[in-house]
Amino acid sequence: MIEWTGRSPEERALLNPSFFSLLLWQAATAHMSYADAGLPFGTAFLVLPVVLHRGTRESLPRTLATSMPIWLDENPLVRARLAERARTLVPYTKEALIFGGMRGFLVLGPGTIEGGRTWIRKVNAELRQTSDEVRMCVKKAEFLGRWFARTGNEATVMALMGVKP
Repeated sequence: MIEWTGRSPEERALLNPSFFSLLLWQAATAHMSYADAGLPFGTAFLVLPVVLHRGTRESLPRTLATSMPIWLDENPLVRARLAERARTLVPYTKEALIFGGMRGFLVLGPGTIEGGRTWIRKVNAELRQTSDEVRMCVKKAEFLGRWFARTGNEATVMALMGVKP
């Protein structure tokens, strides 16, 4: 990774570890509320490639009633392209995990990630002041956290999505 000050203004704006930490926090918090367990570490690397890609984000089901296998069957290009997008975003996901972990925003446990519980009010207050697109990304990250919990364990989710740890 290039040092923060050496990055272009576009890269700093679009690939911001603070924003990415927020998306991971939302997914982890939702996963914990649905499954009473932290977001498995490997599935955290799927959050950014799904949420940041507008076409994939907009194709996500509206409810948890749609199973992941059915959604993937209806959206074959998502599965075909997800592995490459995930690979490209690995360094940024790691950076977001470190950024969030150092601030207590993300709590990294043995194989899982949880959202720091003391941040709920601050996150909600800040989200009221953001753009519709940011709020939509956060909403979809929350959906993913619950959907991953509903789908099964880390190995199942990753196999369905066509990615390997």
